[in-house]
Amino acid sequence: MKKGLKAGARKKRRMYLLLTSLAVLGLAVLLVLNALEDSIRLFYDPTEIAEKGIKPGQNFRLGGLVADGSFETHETDSILVNKFIVSDGNETVAVIYEGLLPDLFREGQGVVAEGAMNGSGVFIATEVLAKHDENYMPKEVIDSLKKRGQWQEDDPS
Repeated sequence: MKKGLKAGARKKRRMYLLLTSLAVLGLAVLLVLNALEDSIRLFYDPTEIAEKGIKPGQNFRLGGLVADGSFETHETDSILVNKFIVSDGNETVAVIYEGLLPDLFREGQGVVAEGAMNGSGVFIATEVLAKHDENYMPKEVIDSLKKRGQWQEDDPS
């Protein structure tokens, strides 16, 4: 009978050890995912940038619509400098990008730019992604605009 009690106690101990290990592993995964939550985001719209107070120099993606009438370009020392404003309807962010923009870049269209804010609150883009064709806009940009009440569906007729 003593031998059966020892075997049962060992099984219980193993079960507690297994359950404790699983709980610790689950907690570790939860903490890592929580810490990486902001890094997993595909982009921030201008309102989220204002709300989060993103620090200058921190790399991220900015998404929204290129504001009508905001695009200007000029050449300095053989470098093409593009300036435009990205808006989500509530907030705006000025963007500067050196280099050629995608052929499909247009005012009033969706754009996602990668880069960082400078100390003056201007987004310095290292890459600019534009829509693929006249019917495409990144789903995340559409969702963000819908959330802010700025999205208008195209009339299919």
